[in-house]
Amino acid sequence: MDHPVADILIEALPYIRRFYGMTIVIKYGGHAMVDEQLKEDFARDVTLLKFIGLNPVVVHGGGPQINTILEKMGVEPQFVRGMRLTDEATMDVVEMVLGGKINKAIVTQINHQGGKAVGLSGKDGGLIMAKKLHIVYQEDENKPPEIIDPGLVGEVTHVNPELIHTLTGKGFIPIIAPVGGGEEGETYNINADLVAGKIASSLKAGRLIFLTDVDGVLEPSGELISSINADTILGMIKEKSISGGMIPKIEYALDALQNDVGKVHIINGKRRHALLLELFTDKGIGTEVTLEKP
Repeated sequence: MDHPVADILIEALPYIRRFYGMTIVIKYGGHAMVDEQLKEDFARDVTLLKFIGLNPVVVHGGGPQINTILEKMGVEPQFVRGMRLTDEATMDVVEMVLGGKINKAIVTQINHQGGKAVGLSGKDGGLIMAKKLHIVYQEDENKPPEIIDPGLVGEVTHVNPELIHTLTGKGFIPIIAPVGGGEEGETYNINADLVAGKIASSLKAGRLIFLTDVDGVLEPSGELISSINADTILGMIKEKSISGGMIPKIEYALDALQNDVGKVHIINGKRRHALLLELFTDKGIGTEVTLEKP
């Protein structure tokens, strides 16, 4: 008699052994943060990773939830190159939603599954230091670029990993809201993908995983690319085979790989148990990004 469950466990065993003790940074966003079943699956998967000896660290987004609150306040969200234009009133909402409502909901879900999650803002313990970001925007290649002031949007200048090391060493799962502090005490809204990449680099993480709403990096034909290296990526960007919102994710992935992160995975968070399927099966389900040629 076949034992498919046993076969799955046997397939996972070498990966569990390989990843034991490894730090895994997960950017949690997209549909996986909205669908109730997927939220429960995510909490279970992260808890399982901790129990089998990995050190998961979660950085979460929350754009749709922020938009909902702003719209209720009669404020229309504005974006340039995927960055939210953030004045002081918007920053108050961003900090309230990210550092409060969303962060604590994720903590509660993981704790409910038996994990020990702790919610953090990037401002806690000087975890994320940031400076003001200026966006260079060129809508028409025949016109000179313009520099846009997005308000209280920041870029990471420094990550202090000590707090994360302390928590993971004590068995906790850090859940981090992508908000940072400036040198003068300012509060900055920072892109969650960027924060995840910088935190992964500061921790010398073995893996950085982006949960998205697409399967990964695709061929022009639409076929999923299961593994891709930096040279191929740069060529695809030049040929515009990679475009839109995937470009910044790829840029953050390459930056992380060049700064002590082992591998980066881009996977579809709309699939149930996407984390486990990517990490613990032979084929995986998304795109693995590396610096080396296959």
